[in-house]
Amino acid sequence: MTEIRRVGFIGLGNMGGPMCGHLARAGYDVAAFDLDGSALARAVAAGARAETSSLDCVRGVDAVITMLPAPPHVEQVLLYDGVIAAMEPGSVSIDMSTSSTAVGARVAAAAREQGVDVLDAPVAGQNIGARAGTLAIYVGGEESVFERARALFEVIGNPKRVFHMGPHGAGYTIKLLLNLKWFIESVAAGEILTVGVRAGVPLDRLYRALVGSPANSNFLEHDVRPVLEAGDYDEAFPMRLVTKDLGLAVDLARDVGVPVELTGLVEQIHRRARVQYGDDAGEVSAIRLYEDLAGLELRLPAEDLD
Repeated sequence: MTEIRRVGFIGLGNMGGPMCGHLARAGYDVAAFDLDGSALARAVAAGARAETSSLDCVRGVDAVITMLPAPPHVEQVLLYDGVIAAMEPGSVSIDMSTSSTAVGARVAAAAREQGVDVLDAPVAGQNIGARAGTLAIYVGGEESVFERARALFEVIGNPKRVFHMGPHGAGYTIKLLLNLKWFIESVAAGEILTVGVRAGVPLDRLYRALVGSPANSNFLEHDVRPVLEAGDYDEAFPMRLVTKDLGLAVDLARDVGVPVELTGLVEQIHRRARVQYGDDAGEVSAIRLYEDLAGLELRLPAEDLD
């Protein structure tokens, strides 16, 4: 197999833009495309070459990376717009979006007919990880194809957090389950903290007790801090994408025949927060919903922010 040096990158948003930039700065020949002209300009500034369409990104490349908002966009670009059909046999399609196993299976079927290899490689680590190049990457697909693409992943993410999860679709599954657990913890933190404060426990003492207990979690210790410190609900990942991911998790559970009552409830709480605060509200707006229901703000005193 030839070494991957020429890459087409489609989707240059909050995550894809920095990821594309890392590859260009690492010396890869990167052809980039996005419908947003300003996003494309930023990729060019990082060293990528601008193309005028997704199909233009396919010409002569060893791999095409897609980083798109949702499964319909993945299907549109790879299948209906003809990216897979235009790829050369022996090249690799790498979808790093949070997508569905159903769309992934249709893409894989089309790729087999074209002689194109396929990897699903969604990421975790938020926009800050994308910019820093410290993302975790969860890859599904043939191990030999994974090894061929490993060098790309180690530029985009933390080399110690690049994982081959199993056959095609395993990466999508892992990412949906990771997101599901995170969103469950967001609801749990909102409930626990507002109940404790309404019951008369000072937030700083309640928070220290929880973090110092067996009930501590990475979410509680780190991810909730921007809310407690500054009322920052993280608009870098909006509620329209949160509810999309939760819907995909519910679909996955239904497909494999597992009843998920808690997941269904958590999905509805986030949908309520989306209706309350809008599509572009931050991803931990479920906590804001509990604050408003309880008539309080969860903010640590300034002396406890260090």
